[in-house]
Amino acid sequence: MGRKSAAKSQTSSPSNPSGTPPSEPGRSSTPLIAVGIVAVLAIVGLVAFTRSGQPEPAAQVAQTAPAPVVVDPPVSAKLGPHPQTNLPPLPFQAYAPPRPMETVRAVYQFAAEHPEVLGYVPCFCGCEREGHRGNDDCFVKARNSSGDVTEWEPHGLDCAVCLDVANEAMQMHRTGASLTSIRAAIEKKWNRPGTGHTPTPMPHTDH
Repeated sequence: MGRKSAAKSQTSSPSNPSGTPPSEPGRSSTPLIAVGIVAVLAIVGLVAFTRSGQPEPAAQVAQTAPAPVVVDPPVSAKLGPHPQTNLPPLPFQAYAPPRPMETVRAVYQFAAEHPEVLGYVPCFCGCEREGHRGNDDCFVKARNSSGDVTEWEPHGLDCAVCLDVANEAMQMHRTGASLTSIRAAIEKKWNRPGTGHTPTPMPHTDH
C-alpha cells in the first residue's frame, strides 16, 4: 500500500494533474543561431574576396587612373625665332654692368629674338622668387600682341649669372646645338645641390 501511495504521489500533483512524467527542458537554440551567423559571414567574406580579385571594368579603370601631367610650353616660346628690327633702348644705369656692354647688348637682343631658346633655359640666380619662370624673364619684361619687346627687364643688367647663362645658351645655339643639348649643358654646369632655379619646363625631346 505504501508503494502505491508513493508512486501515485510522484505521478500526480497539482501542477501535473494528469500524472504524466515531466519532460526534460528543451535544449537552447542559441548555439545553432551562432553557427548560422558564422556560416553566413564566411560566405559573404568569400564572395567579397572573389570579387576583389577580378579586374575592374575598363570604364572604371579609366575613371580611377590619374590624368597625365601636361606642362604647357612657355608663352613666349610659342613665338619661335622672332627677329625684331626696332628694339627699345636698354635701361640706363649709372654704373658698369658685370659683363662687357657688348655682351650685354648681344644677350638682350638674343632674348628678344629667340624666346624659343631662353624660354626653356632656367636661371640659377634665385630670381624665381621674383616670379621669373625662365632665363628670358631676366631680360624681357613685356611684349606686344605681335611678340615684339616693348619693355626690358633691368634685372639682367646687374646679374652676372643671368648674363652668363644666356650668353652660353646663345653661343651654343649659334653653333647649331639642339635645344635639348643646350638645356642639358646649362643644367650640368649650373644646377648644384642646394641651389634654386626657375620653374622652367623641359623642351620636347625632338628639339
